[in-house]
Amino acid sequence: MTTETQSTQERSQKLEGLGTRRKRVEDVRFTQGKGNYIDDFKQPGMLFGDFVRSPYGHARIKSINTEAALALPGVKAVLTAEDLKPLKLHWMPTLAGDVQAVLADEKVLFQGQEVVFVVAEDRYVAADAVDLVEVEYEDLPALVDPNQSMTAAAPVLRDDLQGKTSGAHGPRKHHNHIFTWEVGDAAGTARAISDAQVVATERIVYQRVHPCPLETCGCVASMDKVNGHLTVWGTFQAPHAVRTVASLISGIPEHKIRIVSPDIGGGFGNKVGVYPGYICSIVASIVLGVPVKWVEDRMENLQATAFARDYHMTGEIAATQEGRITALRCNVLADHGAFDACADPTKYPAGFFSICTGSYDIPVAHVTVEGVYTNKAPGGVAYRCSFRVTEASYFIERMIDVLARKLGMDPAEVRRRNLIRKEQFPYQSALGWEYDSGDYLTALDKALNTVGYAGLREEQRRNREAFAHGATRKLMGIGVSFFTEIVGAGPIKNCDILGLGMFDSCEIRVHPTGSVIARLGTISQGQGHATTFAQILASEIGIPADKITVEEGDTDTAPYGLGTYGSRSTPVAGAATAMAGRKIRAKAQMIAAHLLEVHDDDLEWDVDRFRVKGVPDLSKTMTELAFAAYNNVPPGMEPGLEAVSYYDPPNMTYPFGAYVCIVDVDVDSGVTEIRRFYALDDCGTRINPMIIEGQVHGGLTEALAIAMGQEMAYDDAGNLTNASLLDFFLPTAVETPSWETDFTTTPSPHHPIGAKGVGESPNVGGVSAFSNAVNDAFAHLGLTHTQMPHDHWRVWKTAERLGLTTA
Repeated sequence: MTTETQSTQERSQKLEGLGTRRKRVEDVRFTQGKGNYIDDFKQPGMLFGDFVRSPYGHARIKSINTEAALALPGVKAVLTAEDLKPLKLHWMPTLAGDVQAVLADEKVLFQGQEVVFVVAEDRYVAADAVDLVEVEYEDLPALVDPNQSMTAAAPVLRDDLQGKTSGAHGPRKHHNHIFTWEVGDAAGTARAISDAQVVATERIVYQRVHPCPLETCGCVASMDKVNGHLTVWGTFQAPHAVRTVASLISGIPEHKIRIVSPDIGGGFGNKVGVYPGYICSIVASIVLGVPVKWVEDRMENLQATAFARDYHMTGEIAATQEGRITALRCNVLADHGAFDACADPTKYPAGFFSICTGSYDIPVAHVTVEGVYTNKAPGGVAYRCSFRVTEASYFIERMIDVLARKLGMDPAEVRRRNLIRKEQFPYQSALGWEYDSGDYLTALDKALNTVGYAGLREEQRRNREAFAHGATRKLMGIGVSFFTEIVGAGPIKNCDILGLGMFDSCEIRVHPTGSVIARLGTISQGQGHATTFAQILASEIGIPADKITVEEGDTDTAPYGLGTYGSRSTPVAGAATAMAGRKIRAKAQMIAAHLLEVHDDDLEWDVDRFRVKGVPDLSKTMTELAFAAYNNVPPGMEPGLEAVSYYDPPNMTYPFGAYVCIVDVDVDSGVTEIRRFYALDDCGTRINPMIIEGQVHGGLTEALAIAMGQEMAYDDAGNLTNASLLDFFLPTAVETPSWETDFTTTPSPHHPIGAKGVGESPNVGGVSAFSNAVNDAFAHLGLTHTQMPHDHWRVWKTAERLGLTTA
């Protein structure tokens, strides 16, 4: 190895760029308790807001008496819908094109809906005042079953929409109907299913769950009446979009609104939308002229902030006797709650559910999605997934297992026979997506070989024999999942929210001494952006990552971007960072040519410097060029070394993975033990393996929670039956197994650094792996499918239904 090669390697390592296991720079302040969250904010004269919330799922408001609350010492204001009407702020637009009541106007539509906003000197006084507000309700029949939403007897939920025959996404065919969305070849799919040798049918429900981030939602609104500037600090995953919405709602010019997202304790899609608490805090600050803080408690977060899933899917999958899939059809009933408040791209009211053909070469498919209203909290957020992708992945992965049972084939073998082949990429799916790249068979084989799949099936065979003879009371299940996600929303030609194209941005400034600040339109909620974006930039411009500061979340300083959700940070903002870095490097090359007195083309890039081709000793480092940019640039060139990039991706990116889960189910207790979970992910170019592993661990833990216990359940009266963490499953270290991670690398051909994104993949692929494993434990007894969640009670009831339990 030459001295020059060693020097190159040493310089490359010093950069801590792409592929480096670099520790998160954010963790220094977090582990020392120096994080800056919304509830840490204190402003002079700040007041506190709290809500009176509906105890009913569906009721008419007869009267509201606020006198006792207003008389309480320390109370400054009590707002109702009547107070907001003169300002035209009693309703607000949702990101899905619907409207939502800020404060309930004449009727409440879900338990926990905001009815009255109380503002006081102290949050405890505000809470006391809430108890003094007297609201008289007339109880109405509640509608909680989406299957009953469009029946003749279904009550009218949205009085404000009565008589309207069309909505944001086309015709409405019932007073509780929101939209009908379909994609694919209906006639061709029907023919293929009619002609098929084998057709497997199943009804699959992905239950309503909640992202439940560590930090609840909140904000501090401050209106400066002197200069007319509004500042809002809040738990916003898309601060620029919130600024635009705030301007549209309030009428305040957008340049006079500043939205700031400080540290955010988890988002998972829950903090994308605009909530009534934000609007009421802004109104109260405008009226009272002082800052107003609103922070919800945990029960409010579970009851009233955006839910996820609640998709009721009926699938048909057709195949040959040899297991080759010939068609797929899916009809979905989507429960959106009281208002359609999904954060889906405008063209896709059902999100990217049309990725439901998964990783398989399915020649023809058709999907229909019906959205309906019910008396539940609104939402439908992308809970650690990209716009309904986890619902789509769960659907196809369960349908593959259902088909395998009907064919009498091994589920892994059915997958192998239908996976898209490497040579087929870029692959055009039957439902219109162009998959960028993949090597699916290599990933599947690596996963199966690593876990010893053939041996596990033999062990399972022996286990079933032992169970039949009474030698054990546990059944072994093996779940295989192979998923393809669609992330990186997105190309403006495909994706917008409220007309805002889903590009993203990066602005870079290189200072004379060679330090760098990069500002982005995204906002981290724990993904490690300050670490990984600096690594991307380090590799692009040759300045060590520890000399690069990444800033996000302040609309006064960051370039306009569409925020962080849908696993779009690396595919879109990461690409913007790389492209801005290349603009920096291109200018630096011209400065280097000027200093070295050669033509631009005579220079080549070498890790952290430009050198003259064939004369390596003649070079200029980026640190030298940074200083020269401020005192010695070529004639006619502007001084400085800055760049900005707005990146509109040409396509989505398509990370994929192969997961295997092994469980042991105790039929007498329903307890399911996760014996082993192996997760292989392919996210294209790997920026920081350490952060990737952390992301996978976190996503798998959430997948475990969803598959094995989480459910937002309502009784017939519209009461949420698990409105606290006593009744909503959040795994602790006790329930969480050890995760085994692995990878293959298939770069995206259109992404500047080949990266695809990984933060949501483990949730997308993990849920079906868990569910497949539990279902597999009972498969030899004729069981085809059981609905999630697979908690102890439901698993025990399945065993009881199959006659397996002891008296």
